[in-house]
Parts: sequence; C-alpha cells; structure tokens
Amino acid sequence: MLTRRTLLGGAVVGGLAARAGGRTPSAVRAVRYVRYEIGGRISYGLLEGEIVRELRGDPFTGARPTGASHKLAAVRLLVPCTPSKVLAVGLNYRSHLGSRPAPKNPEIFLKAPSCLLEHNGQIVIPQGTSDVHYEGELVVVIGKKAKQIPVGEAPGYVLGVTCGNDVSARDWQKADLQWWRAKSSDTFGPLGPAIATGLDYGKLRLQTRLNGQVRQSESTADLLFDVPTVVSFVSQAVTLLPGDVVYTGTPGQTTAMKPGDVVEVEIEGIGVLRNTVAQA
Repeated sequence: MLTRRTLLGGAVVGGLAARAGGRTPSAVRAVRYVRYEIGGRISYGLLEGEIVRELRGDPFTGARPTGASHKLAAVRLLVPCTPSKVLAVGLNYRSHLGSRPAPKNPEIFLKAPSCLLEHNGQIVIPQGTSDVHYEGELVVVIGKKAKQIPVGEAPGYVLGVTCGNDVSARDWQKADLQWWRAKSSDTFGPLGPAIATGLDYGKLRLQTRLNGQVRQSESTADLLFDVPTVVSFVSQAVTLLPGDVVYTGTPGQTTAMKPGDVVEVEIEGIGVLRNTVAQA
C-alpha cells in the first residue's frame, strides 16, 4: 500500500539527509516548502517528516515560523507556488529527441498558469483528444526577479526545484499551429508536492511511474541545457518573477494515459507528485 510518507518521498528536513525512493543523495541537506490549506486557510509551511510547520509569509519575501504545526495527513497540499508565468523546455534530453536534431538553444514554450494541478489532484482528459501523455520533469522555481542575468549568476535566482508533469495531448500537438490546448488544458500542469532547496539540481534521479510501472528513469545530469543555462536564456527575453516556474524537459519516451490510471513523478530529495486520471 502507498502510504502518505511513500507518496511524498520520505524526505526529512532540518539537518537530516533527504531521501526519496530509498536513495540518499550525497551531502544533501534539503529544506522543503509546501503550500497547504487547512480549515479554509492557506499558508506556507516547512515539511519535516510527517509534520508541517506553519510559516508566516512566504519563502520568496521572507517567512518565519509561527510556532503552529499540523500533521501532514490533516492538510490539503496545494500547488507549491502561484506563478505569474509557467514556461517549459522542449527536447531537453537526448533520449527524448528520437530522430530530431539537438536544439542549439533551449526551446521554450508557455503553459497557462490555469493548467496547474496540485499533488493528488485529478488530471482530466478533455473531450476531443485521445492521445494524452505524461511527461515527468524537474521544475525550477524562481526565487527573485531575474532579468538578463548571466549563466554564472543564475543559481542565485533559483529558490528551489519541484516535480512536474507536462501533460500533453499529442494529437492536438500535431494538429494545431500553437500548443495552447495540447499543453495548457485545465489540469495539464501537475506540480508539487514541495519546493526543495539545497539540492544539486544537476544530479537528481527523475522517475515516472504509470500504475506502479517505471516508464521514465534518468538523471538530470543528462539535461542538454542545465538549470542555470535555461534560467539565463529565458531571462534575456522575459523577466522572471518570484514564484515563476520553468519545466525543464522530459526524458525518454512517453505513452498515453487513460481514465483510472495513476501517474507518479518522483525526484530524489523532493518527493513524489501523484495524480489520478479521469475523462471529462
């Protein structure tokens, strides 16, 4: 049985090494921020094992513990930030290229913020598409305003990383001039469960499971364009604001999901993003 600890990766915050899926990254000391709702009130908190420690404010402008805490099982985890922009990188793993040539620069596209979906939320396949795929991805969360920053300074503008699923309707991708519905339909942007700081973003194991079977498994070390390069590249044209997110691309090959499926994206040190699938 999948316990709540299993779904969130079992990472522990506050001086202990974060774990995910039984793997302990070397020298990892992660802090994990969550955004949650309890009793009709939305707050940020620090996730420490099975406890959420409430924060006053947010991790972008400065957050302080209130002294209150909640059991993880008692709160509803929300999308971990509220971005003004959701960007994504296409073709950023060689294993995903197929016969296509490697891009010379990060290939950026936009997803509508309204497509974002929380951990344990339901991906809804819209009417009119019959080929909707998962795409497990590392997602960068911007920590402060970034405009035309050099690659070497880019890490200083990143608050942390989280898990994402760039849900994609392949038939609409092929048929439409723009990807507005193929990538941005409601619920097509699962994100969470937590924002992890203090990790080496370039050496994390990413794994996607469909109904418990591993479908994608690769290290972020295999990104064609790493996190600093992507953040710097985007900032040359688009000003990134605190809370904005960038999906960094998916590895390997993907397959269609169907109603009743369960898809999980796990990244070591962050946890597991779990969503069910339904038909509209």
